[in-house]
Amino acid sequence: MVKLTKIYTRSGDQGQTGLGSGQRVPKTHPRVEAYGAVDETNAFLGKAVISAKSTSSKMSSLLEQIQHDLFDVGADLCTPIPENEVAGSALRITSQRVQDLEDAIDMYNADLESLKSFVLPGGSQLAADLHVVRTVCRRTERNVLSLIEVEPDSTSILTLQYLNRLSDLFFVLARVANDEGKTDVLWIPGKNRTDSCDSNSK
Repeated sequence: MVKLTKIYTRSGDQGQTGLGSGQRVPKTHPRVEAYGAVDETNAFLGKAVISAKSTSSKMSSLLEQIQHDLFDVGADLCTPIPENEVAGSALRITSQRVQDLEDAIDMYNADLESLKSFVLPGGSQLAADLHVVRTVCRRTERNVLSLIEVEPDSTSILTLQYLNRLSDLFFVLARVANDEGKTDVLWIPGKNRTDSCDSNSK
């Protein structure tokens, strides 16, 4: 159980922080960037949870479950995997959670309107919030990939897979929040262009 007795410790005043293993690293270390981005994703997700509570209790419950998962992902990334790690000795994201996201994507996507163009972020407030957290989650995925590229043996690939599926789920849920995709705002290529090939050729 986590127990916080003091908020500031001054231990990071020289620009370093402690990992779950006890190792001290710069706050700009790729591992810190990775789990910090997970925390940012969770913060934006909190806003979507509030929007969902007024429109869909089922979705808000799912999003709250994901918030707990994201803390698990952050804990996983915060603690480098040592050689010969004993199973269960550290909190790690599991393949089952990745599968659970895929199942949720398939379930929610089944009744959506077919897409004929890319979707613009927006529509309802909940959809807009979900699109924001989707893009933050994509950036977080890239941060984790950067970490895996430099520390592949001590970083779980499941963290990357989880975040990849999660951003997909946020996209699907944003469409659900727009009346099952019926009120999606679709991209119209070149909508605001006033020139044309004909005028350019004159």
